Amino acid sequence: MLDGLDPEQREVATALHGPVCVLAGAGTGKTRAITHRIAYGVRAGILQPGSVLAVTFTARAAGEMRGRLRQLGAGGVQARTFHSAALRQLQYFWPRAIGGDMPRLVERKVQLVAEAGARCRIRLDRNELRDVTGEIEWCKVTQTVPEDYPAAAAKSGREVPRDPAEIAKIYTAYEQLKRDRGVIDFEDVLLLTVGVLQERPDVAETIRSQYQHFVVDEYQDVSPLQQRLLDLWLGGRDNICVVGDASQTIYSFTGATPDYLLGFRSRHPEATVVKLVRDYRSTPQVVQLANGLLSQARGQAAQHRLELISQREPGPEPAYTEYVDEPTEAEGTARRIKELIAGGVRPSEIAVLYRINAQSEVYEQALADAGVPYQLRGAERFFERPEVREAGLLLRGAARAGAGSDPGLADAEVPEHVRAVLGSRGWAPEPPAGSGAVRDRWESLAALVRLADDFALARPEATLSDLVAELDERANAQHAPTVEGVTLASLHAAKGLEWDAVFLVGLTEGMMPITYAKTDEQVEEERRLLYVGVTRARFHLSLSWALSRSPGGRATRKPSRFLDGLRPGSATRGTGNRSAGGTGGIERGAAAAKRKRGPIRCRVCGRTLSEAGEIKLMRCEDCPSDLDEGLYERLRDWRMEQARELGQPAYCVFTDKTLLAIAEVRPSGPAELSSIAGVGARKLDKFGAEVLALCTGAEPGDEPVAEEPEK
Repeated sequence: MLDGLDPEQREVATALHGPVCVLAGAGTGKTRAITHRIAYGVRAGILQPGSVLAVTFTARAAGEMRGRLRQLGAGGVQARTFHSAALRQLQYFWPRAIGGDMPRLVERKVQLVAEAGARCRIRLDRNELRDVTGEIEWCKVTQTVPEDYPAAAAKSGREVPRDPAEIAKIYTAYEQLKRDRGVIDFEDVLLLTVGVLQERPDVAETIRSQYQHFVVDEYQDVSPLQQRLLDLWLGGRDNICVVGDASQTIYSFTGATPDYLLGFRSRHPEATVVKLVRDYRSTPQVVQLANGLLSQARGQAAQHRLELISQREPGPEPAYTEYVDEPTEAEGTARRIKELIAGGVRPSEIAVLYRINAQSEVYEQALADAGVPYQLRGAERFFERPEVREAGLLLRGAARAGAGSDPGLADAEVPEHVRAVLGSRGWAPEPPAGSGAVRDRWESLAALVRLADDFALARPEATLSDLVAELDERANAQHAPTVEGVTLASLHAAKGLEWDAVFLVGLTEGMMPITYAKTDEQVEEERRLLYVGVTRARFHLSLSWALSRSPGGRATRKPSRFLDGLRPGSATRGTGNRSAGGTGGIERGAAAAKRKRGPIRCRVCGRTLSEAGEIKLMRCEDCPSDLDEGLYERLRDWRMEQARELGQPAYCVFTDKTLLAIAEVRPSGPAELSSIAGVGARKLDKFGAEVLALCTGAEPGDEPVAEEPEK
């Protein structure tokens, strides 16, 4: 069970008692670590499958976790979303705790919100309706009552779509409408479950006797209401494992907060904390860009950022492209996608990611014009499409009838059965010409054919009935197969996914960060959103922006500030004085060498380093140090002066760990200095000459003194 896990993943898998906090960077195998942890505990007899509840935030993630646990022999473990787990408990205990029939669940509250607005004589347009609905959802997950909404919204710096007093009025009317009609919404599921557990100790005790061990994935996205429910499930016990990454907190507008993740150690001083920083997803080039993006971040989450270490072979450099206008950007993106497909990259392994859904139209058009198939993420769910539901009915009928219904298929394997059945409903080995509804239908059926092929490969002895059961399981979990087309999605919708090639488009000021990101906290969340986009790429990464919206428009747009210091030629790289110190070529070579290196090892004992602080020192914290104390003090004094001149905190010049590493290594040239973690290309350009002067004992800015010739 532990074979194939790296040392940190193995530490997670074997930490089966007490509180455990896993800080897991993007692509570091967190799902692998926690599923192996559960399965290892079950195999070792420490955990009973039925006593474990694993909760996450999407049905897709829960379905994936259940699938992995089944493969590892832990199929009895419950893996659900917060809402699914709470709804199941509420349905079971409602007759006992409240009595009567449970109210009907309203899946879409927009219509009710519109009626509530009409009752208040407040007319909402389509966009306002969506935004007011979002405000009501935020109120409920932050446990804010209508009369407190105006003050709460002001305190949190929310951009409200209407006057706060009007929203509070609509919120009140909405709640009354639900009571009048005897219905509840998704947020009520959590609120009512919390209420039942608080008011009925007998129900709470029954649930706690059932679930002894909890695992929470994506813990940085927990809302106050979800944390309250989790606390009630635990009932004062500490058998909990949480997994998250503060640098991927991108849903604060829904009430999510990383505070519970970042404060876990203070609430559980005895907790085991494990950091996963080995990135198995992305190339060193992609990881370097991701690390560089977060190195400029500020705030609480930034202080806990994880420095990722790529475990993959080097790949192509990220591409930065500036276009004259948006249509040209979309056409250029489609052209590059065609080149990738021609080079062997599957369309389903390519994604175009943008900040808001309204940006998709120009890319849909460009891909259609180029003859490239695509799919919109966030559109109709796969298993709810008419052709997929029809195919499911036909396959179920064929499975019941057996091979006797078609003598020609008597000895056929499952994929042949599927091709024969779906062939009667529009599937063919070759796709139809063009796009539109016919092509969409073919893509859906082709996805089912590929799923049958994969299923038969994994389970050669399986029957058509087994495949139908697998489809039912996937439909219940919304675990759809891959449609063979380029994915178009917003950055928020891309969370948790990955592709071989990612195109991040529309990266201009006003879009990234978005115009309405006013406060420092909001701007930092936009940076984290871009970080999520960058870390979706395994191999190819392209970043682009357009100087104007329409052809012939004024070129007034600017590339995103988040790319400053990262894209070639951006102002903060200090390229203007690169030749002054004669280090330009050395710097580029050193940076390239730095990108290509593998895991960082301690220069004293040789152990692989994973802690960010140890990586900066290039040694274990407890290994002996050969610190030049005099040089360290000179560096600290110099840093203080630099920070004063720049008007920035001292750590923005160099962190304490970087100064310690410099004072221990005592670099003699630019290449050696640039090999120290924390000394990137920008800082080498800006501070390299002065730091090297300090290392030789000279004062920064001193001219070398020529020796007097012998007489």
